[in-house]
Parts: sequence; C-alpha cells; structure tokens
Amino acid sequence: MKALVTGGAGFIGSHIVDELVRRNAEVVVYDNLSTGFARRLEDSVSTGHARLVHADVLDHDALIREMAGAEQVFHLAANADVRGGKDHTRVDVDQNILGTHAVLEAMRIAGVRRIVFTSSATVYGEPEVFPTPEYYGPILQTSLYGASKLAAEALIQAYCEYFGMRSHSFRFVSWIGERYSHGVIYDFVKKLQEDPTELEILGDGNQRKSYLHVEDGIRGIFLAIEKMEAPKNVINLGHEEFMNVTDLARVVCNEMGLANVRFRFTGGIRGWLGDSPLVHLDISRMKAVGFSPKVGIEEGVRRTVRYLLANPWLLDTREKM
Repeated sequence: MKALVTGGAGFIGSHIVDELVRRNAEVVVYDNLSTGFARRLEDSVSTGHARLVHADVLDHDALIREMAGAEQVFHLAANADVRGGKDHTRVDVDQNILGTHAVLEAMRIAGVRRIVFTSSATVYGEPEVFPTPEYYGPILQTSLYGASKLAAEALIQAYCEYFGMRSHSFRFVSWIGERYSHGVIYDFVKKLQEDPTELEILGDGNQRKSYLHVEDGIRGIFLAIEKMEAPKNVINLGHEEFMNVTDLARVVCNEMGLANVRFRFTGGIRGWLGDSPLVHLDISRMKAVGFSPKVGIEEGVRRTVRYLLANPWLLDTREKM
C-alpha cells in the first residue's frame, strides 16, 4: 500500500509513519516542517520505504502530484495552537478548514478514496455529559480551534457522500509520550527548569483532563481502521482515566526529583478562554472492537517527562499546541 501522511513529521504523525513502514507500506510524508521535525523520521526514511516531501497542503499542485498512486491519506497537518486562535483568528480557518479542503480536493482528483483524520475532543466545547459520547449534541463551540476541527469533519463527511470516499475521523484527548513536544507537560518541564522552586499553573488547578499515551493511540487508530467498516466513522479515542492539573504537576515535579515546589495558580475554572474544565470521552465504540488503554496516565506522564529530559533539544524548540 502507498499512503500519504500530511503532518507526518509531527509528534503523532511520525509514529503513524513508523507504524505504516512496519506494515510494509510505501509512505510519502508531506509536511511543511513549521512545527514538525525531520529527525523524527530518520529511522523510517532509512528503510527506503518513507520519503519526506517538504511542502504545504495549500500548495495544490505539489499535493496533487504527491498524492498520485496513494491508496490512503492520513491527514494530520493542522494548526494545533488552541489558545492562539483568539489572537490570530485566520490561522484555524486557513490551516484546519482550507487545508482539509485542499487535501480532499487532491484526493478527488487523484482518485484516492480513504482518509484518516485527526480531530479533537475540543469539538464538544463544554459538554454536559461525561464521559462524552460521539452522539452528544447539540455541540456548542467554545474555541475557533474546535470549530475548525468540526468543520473539517463535516467537509470530510460531505466528500464521502459525494465521491464515494471512506473516512475515520478520530476525536482525540491529549496525547503524551515519546516525541511529545507541546502541551501542559512540556510547559511544566520547561518552567521548572527555569525556576525549580515555583510553578505557575493556569487556572485553579482543578481542570480534569484525560491523556492517552502514543503507543495506545497508534494501536487504537489502526485497530479502528481494520474493524470499523462504515463509510463515515466518527470515533472517540481516549482513556478511561483522567487526572487534574495539580496532580499532574505533582507527578512532573516528582519525576524531575523536585521537592517543595510552590504552585502559583492564575485562577478561574479554565486555563484560558476556550479551555474546557473537564475532558473525558466515552470510548465504548473503541472498546467494542477490542481496544483498551494499556498505559496508565501517571505512567504516561512520567515517561513523557523522562523523554523530554533525555532530549533537551526539544525544550529549546517550541512546537505549538
């Protein structure tokens, strides 16, 4: 199989590339490297079964050219800076909505009929049902990022209807683990390296979030692709556990060997405008096809901290959320 992975030099994308290569696929990694890193792909590229193309999804000619002969697209290229949408209101529209439309058009022209899309739990806004199932609604948006992901899902579903495509759109909780380079754990490690006596925590520290280790996430994606055959799939992929931000901070401090760190809270039930105080997804559909997370959240946090400390180059390079 030939597969094209947009955003394949990113945290999750590079793990998908590795898994595809392990499955003997020929992989085109399509990434503008604005937040991704080519060094993540060294092992897969060295096999001769993966090739990195440095280009943007909005470069239509390049995208159509590289799409030729592909049987499946994994679309991960996107802006992921949830907080930044308030200050840069076009970025989610350009990268997440128009970028997804460009990918779908290239697929239509190239005759590719299968797409895997990485959506987000942020599409639910602030739901009133927990754990939140895929059929929850009406969905009321609280961020431009969440709105853009939901719009991208809708575009994918329409193209499936019009052009006979098949899709798997995964609504993720936050992923953690090896190659992680953005998000709350990254921020805490970086802050604590700068000042090991005090840690600023956004909000009141009671925000409760679910986190999924990348090993479990990759296993879940490919299990769903194999087991869920409906033309248009929308799938929650998360963990049955959750952890509040203060407890997560304590785990990070402990793993870094830091005692007596003073926590300074900025206040409010949200870390920032558009943040959800509780993220906990219903993963019953995934469990029905045999999925169950194997890495507990605390273990995943500790492994992420160890990875960041062992790879200080990441802490010197900001990859946005």
